[in-house]
Amino acid sequence: MKKKVVFVTFGVAVAVFLGIQAIPVPRTNPPVDSDISAPPEVKAILRTSCYDCHSNETAWPWYSHVAPVSWLVARDTIVGREHMNFSIWNQYIPEQQADLVAGSLRRIKRGSMPPWFYTIKHTDGKITPQKLAILEAWAAKFQN
Repeated sequence: MKKKVVFVTFGVAVAVFLGIQAIPVPRTNPPVDSDISAPPEVKAILRTSCYDCHSNETAWPWYSHVAPVSWLVARDTIVGREHMNFSIWNQYIPEQQADLVAGSLRRIKRGSMPPWFYTIKHTDGKITPQKLAILEAWAAKFQN
């Protein structure tokens, strides 16, 4: 009897897992309107640490196609693009650009960006003290 319950429970779990794969998730990369202008060393940091969620150049890894993880990845990308999108950078007025850079730097300094769960898989996306110094020097130019 106990084996039957385990078998039925496992079967239901597999059926639910397979069923949720049918729920569509938006994984799009709209055209890039304009890209942020930055020195190569800054651009490299932004690309490895920020672009997956804050641009229209998202790399959609295999796990972004497997629910329920796909739902989280898609949601994070949608929210990230809404907050700040490097692919439409010239649509922001200079004051907005300065505010976005300053806000991003604050989040990086307190450790909330990039999110810890992003850096588990994308270890090169971690912001090291050296990367932070490069970003701080670049961000200072926005405050003039």
